[in-house]
Amino acid sequence: MDRQIEQAVCDEDTMSSTSVGMSDLSDEILLCILRHVPVCSLLVNVANVCHKLHTLCHDKTLLANVSLSEEYLADDLLVRGILKQLANHVQSLSLNGCYWLSGSTMELLARCRGVTHLDVTGCRITSLRLSRLLSSLSLLRSLAFDVTPGFNSAHFSSEAVGSLSRLSELRQTLLTPSYGVVPCCAQLRKLMLQFDIPDVTREGVGVCCQLMVGQSSVPHYQQLEEFTARLAPGEVNQTLLLLYLAVFSVHVPKRLRVFLVSIPGPNPAHWPAAPSLAQSLGQHGDLEALQLPRSWLDSLSLKRALEGNSPKHLSFSRCPALWPQVFQSLLEGGVKDTSQLISLNLSGINQVLYSECRSADDQLTPGTVSQLAAVCSNIKHLNLMHTHYHHENSPGLSGEAHLCASLAKFPCLQSLTLPVCALSDGINTHQVSTNNTSPSALLLGLKKAPRVGLQNYKLDSESSLSRDSTSGLSQLLAGCHVLQTLELIGPGFVSALPRLEPCSRASVEPRGMCAWARGVGDSHLAALEALPCLRRLTLAGLPGVLRGTGLVQLTRQCKDLRILSLANIGSLKTMNYTSALLETLKQCTQLQELRLEQPYLNANISFFEALSCCLRLQRLCLISRSGTFDPAATETFMERCCHVIMCHMFMGGTLVACRTLQKTLLDRFTFERSALSVVIYPLHHEDLPSVIRDIPLTLLDRITLFQSHVAQPPHLSPL
Repeated sequence: MDRQIEQAVCDEDTMSSTSVGMSDLSDEILLCILRHVPVCSLLVNVANVCHKLHTLCHDKTLLANVSLSEEYLADDLLVRGILKQLANHVQSLSLNGCYWLSGSTMELLARCRGVTHLDVTGCRITSLRLSRLLSSLSLLRSLAFDVTPGFNSAHFSSEAVGSLSRLSELRQTLLTPSYGVVPCCAQLRKLMLQFDIPDVTREGVGVCCQLMVGQSSVPHYQQLEEFTARLAPGEVNQTLLLLYLAVFSVHVPKRLRVFLVSIPGPNPAHWPAAPSLAQSLGQHGDLEALQLPRSWLDSLSLKRALEGNSPKHLSFSRCPALWPQVFQSLLEGGVKDTSQLISLNLSGINQVLYSECRSADDQLTPGTVSQLAAVCSNIKHLNLMHTHYHHENSPGLSGEAHLCASLAKFPCLQSLTLPVCALSDGINTHQVSTNNTSPSALLLGLKKAPRVGLQNYKLDSESSLSRDSTSGLSQLLAGCHVLQTLELIGPGFVSALPRLEPCSRASVEPRGMCAWARGVGDSHLAALEALPCLRRLTLAGLPGVLRGTGLVQLTRQCKDLRILSLANIGSLKTMNYTSALLETLKQCTQLQELRLEQPYLNANISFFEALSCCLRLQRLCLISRSGTFDPAATETFMERCCHVIMCHMFMGGTLVACRTLQKTLLDRFTFERSALSVVIYPLHHEDLPSVIRDIPLTLLDRITLFQSHVAQPPHLSPL
């Protein structure tokens, strides 16, 4: 072979070297290596190295399952060439989120006649274009697409309807009130829905949801095994969901084993058929995943649904009334085999909303979590957001174990979401003092709460704080070596630009209500350096962080951090961790996504110079109510970081300045970055909602959403 990868193999005695080339490797080993190469690089670059690699790159094992979803630098011309080479090989093809590709490129998918699984969510697919695709793809069994305004299934040809009738799996993203193609799908086993319909149009006209119940085609749910639905805020979305579920009021499919419904907000519309559904799910003993809104389940229904089953995914987010029954079912034999449980979402499951006047029964206890770890030993994803744990390490409690010590008993934990207060070691630390004043007294009167003894962690020097201040967190880190995703979110945190705005504001306490959260500072962040596998980190609502020096220590050791989300760190009246943030960014060489929200962020030359060290950065979102930005520095940053395809800045400044910079960036970089999305807008401008509505959903869920990614079943995970 002309181009070889040579490796010197030195003999200890003779120090001679022999040359081992890639041609000496077996085809099986080479295929294993090539399997990790993105398909565009595989076919455009690697295949042109030599004849042998050209043959291997076109092996059916490499081209059977192809995803172009994150090939952001692939323009229409490149994708067309790729599709021509894939036509006779590909069986599963995903273009999820390829919003930048033209409609004519989408039509070339019709050449891939052997495709059985096709995902064109977020792509430019009209009713007529979809009809032509379906007419050519007679082997299609799984389809995912968007139902956009103007969609009309009456445009479908008879061949297209025939293809739909053979589908076993369908995922629809509904951007307008419609049943989509459900009435044409008679053999569905999996139905996955995402509702993202606004209550009003851009012109301010209310959206009407008037669909005939009969159009949902009741008989077509007979074979259904999985039903999932994820809703954005709005009454229209809830109304449409109930129309889709009308069939369940008549008959619950006998084979149903997955039922996941996620509705934002504290008071979802009541669904009378929920108890009968729960009873039906519990009869067959094959339930895999369950998530229902708080108003749809009671303790008795939950008990019947779980009894005799071995679920893999359970979510009881914001269901405080189910607190006792959840643990009774999991700990006392209400579930057949708890070792099957992989993900558990207990976000906001406390019996009462947050306040300082809480009984011990309303909070998480280390004993309960320890029991949970003993019976659910295979949990990989755990979400305890919007809960409370206050560890009072006082003599009267006889040295009660810390909650973090109980969490460390989950040996397989890969992702974890915790309230910030759960990391505090209690009143014996120097952060929270309750010797003379009760926590609730901090909330009384007009005086500013004194910040006595808040830590200022110093790098490479001995901390002035007692080592006990992070003893609880240290126990957690010692037991969770494989943790890849960690989210620490303050109980009172509310984003200025949340994805699910109504639910977050109605589900949390007023900011500052939890005094224990102030006991978590820089030394706690520095301790996170003990997580070598950390890939995703979210820190939101940490008032106890003074200088952010713990971030520097953290990123110095966690070299493979890919996603970083920071919001409302330290004081909200001034940004006091700027220097530490700049040093942190310089060390994040593998960072691909950054979301930064702070009321007084100054995105100046120094900030963008530090950010330019993140050469692999792809997505950037800055949110700052009173923030400022430097247009020239922003342009220079975009020039240096050539992989950035998303630059969204919602800050202060004038509308003219924002629009000018947005136009400059789009004009200069769109040609070389086909997927480029630039949105720069004043945070509180009246037209902001309509601007956000135009952002592709695949990007919108990434940047404007500060909800937990942890413990979501795969069907409901953010796009």
